[in-house]
Amino acid sequence: MILLQLCLFCALFTLMVKLGVGGNALNGLFFYPKPVQEKVYELGLTDRETVNRKRKRFMPPFFLVMLCALLLIIGLWNGVRSFGPAYAQALLFLEVMNWFDGIIIDRLWVGHSAFWIIPGTEGIPFVQTWKQVLRKRGILTLIWIAGAAIVAGLVLLLFKAPL
Repeated sequence: MILLQLCLFCALFTLMVKLGVGGNALNGLFFYPKPVQEKVYELGLTDRETVNRKRKRFMPPFFLVMLCALLLIIGLWNGVRSFGPAYAQALLFLEVMNWFDGIIIDRLWVGHSAFWIIPGTEGIPFVQTWKQVLRKRGILTLIWIAGAAIVAGLVLLLFKAPL
């Protein structure tokens, strides 16, 4: 059952990214490295204000949807009511999401899809190297150790039966 839930959670992650960018990679310019962003601004394809506005419209709902999905999976679907199992499940989901994002989203989807190539920026690297992926995901692995405790606490707060 957990494997199915992990697949659904990662599919939701992918769907949220796809909905966020729609049919134009420029809608997700905030995901790109600074040199690509600067070139896009130089080409006049968009401006900083527009990119910042799109980031602010995308990121809060993205985090909220992913958090709510995780809370519902652990607390409602799996019926977890104690901290240890809630923490273990939260950590598993957050770490799988972390590495899924780095490997499947960044390296495979972004790295092998013409959709993500912004005209005029073809010569600028925009896909993280394996070394960058490993470093970033390693750091996030440590952050999610604490993040999982917060999620587990929220699961107990929201779903624990009253005394």
